Amino acid sequence: MLSTINSPEQLKKLTIHELIKLAGEIREFLISNLALTGGHLAPNLGVVELTLALHCLFDSPKDKFIWDVGHQAYVHKMLTGRMDRFQTLRQYKGLCGFPKRSESEHDQWETGHSSTSLSAAMGMAIARDLKKEKSHIIAIIGDGALTGGMALEAMNHIGHEGKDLMVVLNDNEMSIAPNVGAIHNYLGKLRTNHNYKRAKEDIENLLKKIPAVGGTMAKIAERLKDSLKYLVVSGILFEELGFTYLGPVDGHDLPTLMETLRMAANTKGPVLVHVITKKGKGYAPAEEDSDTFHGIGTYKIESGEVIKSEGPPSYTSIFSKTIEKLAEHDPRIVAITAAMPGGTGLKRFSDKFPDRFFDVGIAEQHATTMAAAIATQGLKPVFAVYSTFLQRGYDQIVHDVCRQNLNVTFAIDRAGLVGADGETHQGVFDIAFLRSLPNMTIMMPKDENELQHMIHTALAKDDGAVAVRYPRGNGEGVPLDDELRLLPIGKAEVLSQGQHVAIMAFGNMVPTALAAAELLQVEGIHPMVINARFAKPLDEELLFSLARDGYTLITLEEGCLKGGFGSAVLECYAKAGYHDMVVELMAIPDYYVEHGSVKEQREELGLTPDRVAQKVKSLWPARRQRA
Repeated sequence: MLSTINSPEQLKKLTIHELIKLAGEIREFLISNLALTGGHLAPNLGVVELTLALHCLFDSPKDKFIWDVGHQAYVHKMLTGRMDRFQTLRQYKGLCGFPKRSESEHDQWETGHSSTSLSAAMGMAIARDLKKEKSHIIAIIGDGALTGGMALEAMNHIGHEGKDLMVVLNDNEMSIAPNVGAIHNYLGKLRTNHNYKRAKEDIENLLKKIPAVGGTMAKIAERLKDSLKYLVVSGILFEELGFTYLGPVDGHDLPTLMETLRMAANTKGPVLVHVITKKGKGYAPAEEDSDTFHGIGTYKIESGEVIKSEGPPSYTSIFSKTIEKLAEHDPRIVAITAAMPGGTGLKRFSDKFPDRFFDVGIAEQHATTMAAAIATQGLKPVFAVYSTFLQRGYDQIVHDVCRQNLNVTFAIDRAGLVGADGETHQGVFDIAFLRSLPNMTIMMPKDENELQHMIHTALAKDDGAVAVRYPRGNGEGVPLDDELRLLPIGKAEVLSQGQHVAIMAFGNMVPTALAAAELLQVEGIHPMVINARFAKPLDEELLFSLARDGYTLITLEEGCLKGGFGSAVLECYAKAGYHDMVVELMAIPDYYVEHGSVKEQREELGLTPDRVAQKVKSLWPARRQRA
């Protein structure tokens, strides 16, 4: 049946029995296809019935579905004419793993970060009403994303305005890691409360029997209903915020789910439908380990075994082992994550030092300010966070960390290109947005061995913020030193001497610079290769010596061109008056880099050994003179 579905309109002609059969086929399709491409399997298995129900009852794209985070929109893509492209999922020039407006008119909102859907829904509802149009605006948000501060701000405004808008709370009791906080506990109370609906129906039947005797009795009746709410469920959060609450409803019981959504569609004002789903539904390995199958590479369908390529340890694992080793000897070290203990490598730390580990939920702003406050008391907070998510705590870095010159370490994972997750997850902006801040040190290692020394160096500092950035994926396969050593702050490392042209590479671009130099050797061209180590402070002594010795300089970084490491070098020379110094910048141009492998992305951007070698040759004195 699935192969015959090309548009949502076809779903409206199917019976409930046929829809249930279709749900099974969708799960089989996802399990078999994602085994080959990888992707967000568990979240999508959990929303099959919900997605079918939404497309059966509403008219996309007139009615607008806004998927929070967006990684659970695969079923939506399948039902809106993109099933034949799933073999290209998350691949270069292929189907995006998140909603993408240029991909389909049914994708109304692009997202890859959590907690944005309610604000987007409110904006679309305002626009709809100003244009005097008729449509349903439906935000689908998970229980983990609902804990994000932005979602709560939006709920407060939506309830205040009272506009017609539906929020579907997809409550699977798990985001990427076990959810944190009072809101999650409140949802748990709702899930386990079997008396509320029955008691509400009983009291409403009682009220219907009371004869209408004017306003006084009506007020008493309303008070009685309100008292019932407070009596049965403590803190009626959603209703107090101005929403009509419907549920909880089994998100895999298609008839009941559709009936509840119909009720919601006919409800005036903001309505919240609380849907209980199971992450990984229908595939035992994903049900049993939804954390691993949240976002996964290729795997064996029969066993669920992840197909891993052999290789060096990952940068994340080196960070994990290093911070654990340092914390054994320094009780001041405190580790913080925003709902990503597994992804950031802090799970081992949390097991070994539970009293010094804090998962704050999806709340990067809170995590940053909390770390700042911990630092005021003489402790050593380490906030491990993906580069793309650190953007959310920028005001707090400016105002609470750097302005007060507090000693907070930011362990910035997934720095640089991240591959298949694409535009929303590329970690290419942090150099630029951190470099402008006073009291900030920024470093990045050339390999996994240098990373452990940088973590040690960062935690040895006694003042100011430190950002240690490192890429996604495996290291270079170099031996690891047994003893950690301190690196001189702001000092680069000359890896190979050369003539005329110097390549100064930052972090994970150092191996590319070395490979370019090796290619050039056969042509008798020998550029100097420098491991910058620090984007702030720069090694000004080395930079000025290059200028005095007549070198041309190429800066190389896997970060945005504007405001990045290369820009810092230009500023340094300009300030010192070296106006004749020739500096060529190789970095990421002024656009968002789409999904694909890191290798393909680097080729698109010209950040490869071949392209670096070409740049060196174009600047080599003999070649320049002939040109």
